[in-house]
Amino acid sequence: MIRVLNFFCVAAMGLTILALYHVSEQTRVARVQLLQVEHRIAGERTRRSVLQTEWVQVASPERIQQLAESSLGMSDTATVQLSSLELLPRRGDANAPAAGVRDASAPAPAAETPVLVKVAARTGM
Repeated sequence: MIRVLNFFCVAAMGLTILALYHVSEQTRVARVQLLQVEHRIAGERTRRSVLQTEWVQVASPERIQQLAESSLGMSDTATVQLSSLELLPRRGDANAPAAGVRDASAPAPAAETPVLVKVAARTGM
């Protein structure tokens, strides 16, 4: 009877050793994966800081002003500003002087036939 009990104890000890080894291997694999993920996170943070630096350079007001002047033909000329509300003409008074204020209305473009554009979207899913 003692031999049978010893056999079961040795078998239980062997199964326990195998279970602990399995848990140890899972822990080692998880640690390696964690290190890989941490390295990827560090790389992404570096790339994000580089993109933020590039964005600051691209979105600077001086660069936008330069692009507006060169590409769009816009200029940084001073616009007519009102210094007080008395310079505004009264409603309904057609003879009131505008005091240097130009008419802000623009003629509407001629009505054209609307152009219909057919758009089709497909997803890869």
